[in-house]
Amino acid sequence: MILYTFFTMEKAVIFMLVSITIIIAVLAYRKLLSNVRKGEMNLEKFCVLYSLEKNQQTGELEFYFTNEEPKHVTFEILSEKNEVIETLTDKEYKAGGHIVRYDSTRLKNGVYFYQLRTDNQKTAKKMLVEN
Repeated sequence: MILYTFFTMEKAVIFMLVSITIIIAVLAYRKLLSNVRKGEMNLEKFCVLYSLEKNQQTGELEFYFTNEEPKHVTFEILSEKNEVIETLTDKEYKAGGHIVRYDSTRLKNGVYFYQLRTDNQKTAKKMLVEN
């Protein structure tokens, strides 16, 4: 009986911690949306990373992103486990639209992510490689 109570209490504590974490995440997200609506966030300070046009990727890929002001950008290919496979670029970009090219034949078939990082942003998108 004591052992059963211990496991029940342990599950209750885990449930409470998960619930609190979810509540904090929801509140932070609502605050972010509120700031965007009020115009308190300067969206010009962020890059826009566009999705690839096809669901299955093969051969040479063209990743497209835009930035409203000069930015130092790191562009990476990540594994399904979120590990960096290759850094495609790590340099300063002028304001405007940019294309980063990559030969996907270096990768095995599977799910990967492409990620854009700056000093104030990290954006990743999923891609399926089938060569």
